[in-house]
Amino acid sequence: MDIRYSSNPKDIKRYTTKELREEFLIENLYKEDEVTAIYSHVDRMVILGCMPIKESVPIDKGINVWENFGTTYFLERREIGIFNIGNTGNVIVNGEVFTLKNKDCIYIPMGTKEVLFKSDDPKKPAKFYMVSSPAHKSYKTKFISIEDAAKKNLGSTQLSNKRVINQFIHPDVLQTCQLSMGLTILDNGSVWNTMPAHTHQRRMEIYTYIDIPEDNVVFHLMGEENETRHIVIQNEQAVISPSWSIHSGCGTCNYAFIWAMGGENQAFDDMDTIKTINLK
Repeated sequence: MDIRYSSNPKDIKRYTTKELREEFLIENLYKEDEVTAIYSHVDRMVILGCMPIKESVPIDKGINVWENFGTTYFLERREIGIFNIGNTGNVIVNGEVFTLKNKDCIYIPMGTKEVLFKSDDPKKPAKFYMVSSPAHKSYKTKFISIEDAAKKNLGSTQLSNKRVINQFIHPDVLQTCQLSMGLTILDNGSVWNTMPAHTHQRRMEIYTYIDIPEDNVVFHLMGEENETRHIVIQNEQAVISPSWSIHSGCGTCNYAFIWAMGGENQAFDDMDTIKTINLK
């Protein structure tokens, strides 16, 4: 398991491009019949990816749970949100089978002992993207389809940011300890996300960019408002955003991204907005 430690905003001002990418960018999440895990010390979030082909893959495959978490199983003191960004697959939760099509989601609470992943068709595998946060209480497992997500239409064609925010793991949809997740889909012709930029000192955020066509990229903006940096991101890559950092982006075409948050609160509108003309 890859472990990423917290970084000081003063330090990243001296980072090279390579150092910035090594610290915040997450690549190669989806490997055949494996679980890839990145442990971030920013709010102790864990980012995982799984692409089952021939096997039913357990969530802790290749992860030394006791060594890394001090627990006997992965979700003993954690909750998790799981999106399928590939073809149809199944998530088996303590023996109960949930079928996830592309862009469907499932929330699994603390205390769940068994989670398995399986693709319907090995030639067209599912790809499960996951984010887990610490938890203190067990709620209910809940499947949320893309059709059932709470939807907010925002932006405009004139500002190149017309988009639909699909809220899945969100206080308006279900109760969790601290995890929130959703999917933002940009319209054709729109390329900007999360602009005007903002920070929220009370929680961190993780973006994973999907549906980026071949030979296209997203320029993800991060850093403090008076000294920004960028990371060039390709399809199905993720980026860690500490609470002190902006998290915005502009693509060479339209795309979608899954956002995940964890921290002090779950108030979606609790953010410190930055005027665009104040960015440097």
